[in-house]
Amino acid sequence: MQKKHPGAQLNQALAQLILQASSNGRLACANAHRLAKAQNCFPKEIGIQADLLELRVAQCQLGLFGYDQGKKNFNPDAGITPELKYRIFDAQSDGRIDCKTCWEIAKEFKISRLTMGSVCERLEIRIKPVS
Repeated sequence: MQKKHPGAQLNQALAQLILQASSNGRLACANAHRLAKAQNCFPKEIGIQADLLELRVAQCQLGLFGYDQGKKNFNPDAGITPELKYRIFDAQSDGRIDCKTCWEIAKEFKISRLTMGSVCERLEIRIKPVS
């Protein structure tokens, strides 16, 4: 996965922690975020290191990827209040919204991250990684 991250170097200490947190070649999204917080780095750095180790990030907390048979984990009946819909449309740009903003909105509206992902899916708003 060096081609995906030209110039990126494997951090041996971080790599060891990532390998300990992974299972069967997969690193759960929640574990990646816990590790990032514990190591005082951005989740993106954990993702780069996981790529360099050829691990797959699994069980996206917004339900986007890493579930059985490559399917998304969405609730097609997730409730959408007018206030939530307005907040999401206000935060999106060109039909896209980043993960961090989704997490913040989910916290603001006291809904789960999976529900937030489901709502975005229903509203046809694509979720992207933080740039």
